[in-house]
Amino acid sequence: MLRLVTAALIFVVMATKSLFAQEDTVWVQIEAQPTLNQALERARDYAANLPDVGGFAVRGGWYAIVLGPYLRDDAEQVLRVYRAERRIPRDSFIAYSSNFDAQFYPVGTAGVTVPATPPAPTTPPTDNTAETQPEQAAQPEIRQPDETVAQARRSEAALNRDEKKDLQRLLQWAGFYNSAIDGAFGRGTRASMAAWQEANGYEPTGVLTTGQRTELLAQYNAILDGLDMQLLTEDRMGIQMQLPLSAVKFTKYEAPFAHFDTAGAVDRARVLMISQTGDRNTLYGLYDIMQTLEIVPLKGARKLDGDSFMLTGEGRDFISHTQASLQDGEIKGFTLIWPTGDEERRTRVLGEMQASFARTQGVLDPAAGSNLEQRVDLVSGLDVRQPKLTRSGFYVDGKGTVVTTADAVASCSRITLDADTQATVLGSDAALGLAVLTPETALAPANVARFQTAVPRLNSEIAVSGFSFGGVLDTPTLTYGTLADLRGLQGEQNLDRLALAAMPGDAGGPVFDTGGDVLGMLLPRQDSAQKLPEDVSFARDGADIQALLASLGVSPAQTGQITAIDPEDLTIAATGMTVLVSCWE
Repeated sequence: MLRLVTAALIFVVMATKSLFAQEDTVWVQIEAQPTLNQALERARDYAANLPDVGGFAVRGGWYAIVLGPYLRDDAEQVLRVYRAERRIPRDSFIAYSSNFDAQFYPVGTAGVTVPATPPAPTTPPTDNTAETQPEQAAQPEIRQPDETVAQARRSEAALNRDEKKDLQRLLQWAGFYNSAIDGAFGRGTRASMAAWQEANGYEPTGVLTTGQRTELLAQYNAILDGLDMQLLTEDRMGIQMQLPLSAVKFTKYEAPFAHFDTAGAVDRARVLMISQTGDRNTLYGLYDIMQTLEIVPLKGARKLDGDSFMLTGEGRDFISHTQASLQDGEIKGFTLIWPTGDEERRTRVLGEMQASFARTQGVLDPAAGSNLEQRVDLVSGLDVRQPKLTRSGFYVDGKGTVVTTADAVASCSRITLDADTQATVLGSDAALGLAVLTPETALAPANVARFQTAVPRLNSEIAVSGFSFGGVLDTPTLTYGTLADLRGLQGEQNLDRLALAAMPGDAGGPVFDTGGDVLGMLLPRQDSAQKLPEDVSFARDGADIQALLASLGVSPAQTGQITAIDPEDLTIAATGMTVLVSCWE
């Protein structure tokens, strides 16, 4: 009965093939393999028993085996029937053309194409006995080579050593060769050639013909199909190199860069050409600046070596590679930005760019693009990397120990003090909203906190020091208010209620009395169903802060006298004590 259904299925698919438009079609993905060799072998296995078998490279370096293309309804019927017959895995699924890159099967094809009309339905069995007989797998025909073995040996002998090494690299890429790249065609190389020939339907002679070498190279280059790799000469930059012009397009000059933004073929793909005059100091400065940009994530390899540098940045959505070198007073290089999950194509594109990179005469005019938008968080048209969150903090001892809010250090890959000194968490108390940081390099603060142990008077004047604008300003600002209560709204004894309109960046900053001594730490505003007036803020009492510090072996200064100092002196003391705390992803 199942064969009757299969015959009907093939007939329906055959009848609807002429209706196909590529954008309306889907595929049934039945398997994926990590190497081209394995994928070709499995595709041929399926093709011996099923029509419409194809194979495509997919992102991440894998190779998908598919059936199709079909209209959506037909694909669902194919999926249902072949699953029931156990001719395809149960985890097969419907996939779209946008999921696929270069086509590798049938051999010699490229791109997402409509397959040939499937074979006519076969006569169904007439009795149950015939239905249970095992099917004989069709034996694939041996493809005829373009040269005899003797001719292939003569054409191979004409290859120089580098060309032989390249052939070994191609066999290695295809998954057939795993020995040394030495240009010597010994037993291992011969075996890999024979394995490739067998996998591609040829007689396994162990000597590749001219046509077979061309086919192997075409398979290798298929991963670049659709990227439109072209040699581009940028006269204003003095650079010549291969670029994937269907993935990136020129948009602007902004010294020292030429920007090539996404063209559409590859989401998030971008290229920067780098060109400027300078010396080693200029090169090292560029090395530092590049690492502050969003296009160079913090994770990745870094190498600064004499007259050149290399930076790799691995982000959640993209990977960037930057390289530049100094030669004859000119710094030139490039950055490639490519989406994650497409590593094989990224590596191949990068290799083509590196191999073709050449210096030509001239460098980019340093005034190029100077009329474009200027912002403090923009460098030559590129966004400067911004922290996930900024808060204020304050020094509590001469070693640079800092008190800040617990939310300032939650889920951070890196914490910095004043944007450049890295810090680690010495201890924290989430219930109190407190965190204590210690700098990774020694600091010498201009001023440290002295905690007030005397009970302040209600309605006395207080001030909060903080980076209200998240570090846009280089120095903290003072916000004045009054001490409204020594308890929270629910009677909490370890909270102080302030009549003060603070900003989010102020959280973590010290709360001063009239003498410049610290009463506590400003807490961030909490979201709740009840929205509090803007001038209602809360501070963690100094006693709780001192208790946490004591548990960590830190002994801050204290005083029991309430005094008064001039506002100017308070500003100086607060500036030397308050620090910008940044949390980075």
